[in-house]
Amino acid sequence: MRFLWLALSMLLPAAAQAPMDPRGVSLARDAEARWIAFDLTPGNQIRFAMQVDGKPATAILDTGVSFSVASRQFARSAALPHADAPGRAAAIGGAVPIRWATVNSLTLGGLERTGGRLAVVDLAPIATGSAAGVDILVGSDILSCCALDIDYDTRRFRLLPSGRMPFTGTSVPLRIGATTQVYISEVVIAGRRIAPLIVDTGDGSAITLSHAAWQRSGARPSRMTSAIAFGIGGAIETDVTILPRLGLGTRIEPNVELRIEGPGGFSERTRTAGRIGSGLLQRYRVLLDPRAGHMILAAGRQAGAMPVRSTSGLLIGHDRGRLRVLHVMRGGPAALAGWKTGELICTVDGATVPPDAEGAVDTRWSAGSPGRTVALGMCDGGERELTLREFY
Repeated sequence: MRFLWLALSMLLPAAAQAPMDPRGVSLARDAEARWIAFDLTPGNQIRFAMQVDGKPATAILDTGVSFSVASRQFARSAALPHADAPGRAAAIGGAVPIRWATVNSLTLGGLERTGGRLAVVDLAPIATGSAAGVDILVGSDILSCCALDIDYDTRRFRLLPSGRMPFTGTSVPLRIGATTQVYISEVVIAGRRIAPLIVDTGDGSAITLSHAAWQRSGARPSRMTSAIAFGIGGAIETDVTILPRLGLGTRIEPNVELRIEGPGGFSERTRTAGRIGSGLLQRYRVLLDPRAGHMILAAGRQAGAMPVRSTSGLLIGHDRGRLRVLHVMRGGPAALAGWKTGELICTVDGATVPPDAEGAVDTRWSAGSPGRTVALGMCDGGERELTLREFY
């Protein structure tokens, strides 16, 4: 269960994108057989192992990043040489400073890239919801060479030559954006086509719209609340609701969680209408093949599932044996009871918060059955009761 939306989208300015084509990307002859095992981070991102210059690295598969990234810590420990002068890139939460590093080789599954560069940025652990950060974000500059087959049900993916069709399903348009240099697609909301949307495997949410795109959609749900998202550039607050229907090609997906950015958010700054994230993609087996012009979706075990909704109105994160309130959702039970961001919880129904939750967002009780009353022991010695209910 996850209520914190975490996103690693980052778009470099056009001037930085021009020379990003690598010196060589190749697929092994047996690439189709080289499945790569992954796990989902607490932030809903695809995390796996790869190699950079022969060194092991923990990576996120991130089609929302226009140029692949190394964390500053990994670049230092791997002694990656600096390339060009510092710059800045657009990211969720605000612009971030970047440097550049040169690499000899990147290897994941049956793909190898020789030469080229990585953008170097600070990758805070909160962006994946884990106690430990990751080393690499593998972006569209590498992945768009090929077809990307992601099997969420079996937690594995592979890279194939463009044009392969390893399974059948619903076809949705997919391309590489001329200015964004990331994967671009579309959806239908309330009968209106919404585009361009970044297809972002590094975004843990389902669907995110810019404020302007939301206004254009004409959808007007009766209930809405607030949430918080963490990106490379920091935290942002969004509105959140549940769409009863969403169109993906000829497929209608029911009950989809939707976030709405405020005016001037990441989507508007990058001239996109929003993002399709892994919160929606993981309902399917997904083939992303922008060179062939399509995304193929085959229903998985989670297709049509109801999204998990908070009934407490508290978005919380694990903090060294405590639960820290990161956001109080608008109109929820916690907001009506006067809870504040930053408050610390040490016990839940008398049980001490474990010290080894690895930074994961704990939502097991905060999405409990409506009507249940939870006793929360505060770290300042007080105790509060919170009665759960539906509110959006």
